[in-house]
Amino acid sequence: MGEPRVEDIGDYNSLKGEKRKVVFAVIFAGLIMGVIYTITYRVYDNKEDTLKVKGNIDTLPNKIINKNFN
Repeated sequence: MGEPRVEDIGDYNSLKGEKRKVVFAVIFAGLIMGVIYTITYRVYDNKEDTLKVKGNIDTLPNKIINKNFN
């Protein structure tokens, strides 16, 4: 008696019956979750509530400059 091989399984390399239903159910559930996430993000995204931050740093403290260049 040897070790079992994957090729000996009855539904190996095919999508039939219950296996097919499970695969499509997982894909469908993922798509539905993506749609729900997208809709929720667009409805509750409040861009006007964000804080405005300047992106420029004009000067650095001397300790940081000396530490990085020594």
